Amino acid sequence: MDMSEIGAIIRERRQSRALTQADLARKGGVSRATLSALENGQLAELGISRLSRLLEVLGLTLQVAQAEIFRPTLDELNAMNNEKAKTRSRERYRG
Repeated sequence: MDMSEIGAIIRERRQSRALTQADLARKGGVSRATLSALENGQLAELGISRLSRLLEVLGLTLQVAQAEIFRPTLDELNAMNNEKAKTRSRERYRG
């Protein structure tokens, strides 16, 4: 999930609770301009404590979960490349 997705969730929850951007910004300790940029996917970074305060006001939490996408480390990539090279080398010698 990226900041634009988080911003969209925040906007939906804010609107469902009939809060203005100014209301949420004040309660969450950010400027209205910052909140607007977040909700519109124009804010790349907010900071965990500021994001947590906004989420708390809206009755939301931030969770850490295992990523569903496999993202190998550099060592794992090197090992995979070495294994592919060995396989290609064996195939060449077989004919």
